[in-house]
Amino acid sequence: MGMNKNTILGWATLIMILMGLLLIGLGAFRYSDVSGWGFVAVGVGFLANAWVFSSLKGRL
Repeated sequence: MGMNKNTILGWATLIMILMGLLLIGLGAFRYSDVSGWGFVAVGVGFLANAWVFSSLKGRL
């Protein structure tokens, strides 16, 4: 089973979405101080990168 570019971008998108949701969850439920806002901001950044990876799938 070979992995082409689209398969790799699909897996990267899935991992980025999971990490983004995990970081947002940590920021929302674990840390209630200012550091929680940082976790949420980084989680949103992960979701933005996953969106870019998803839109690149099939174009490269």
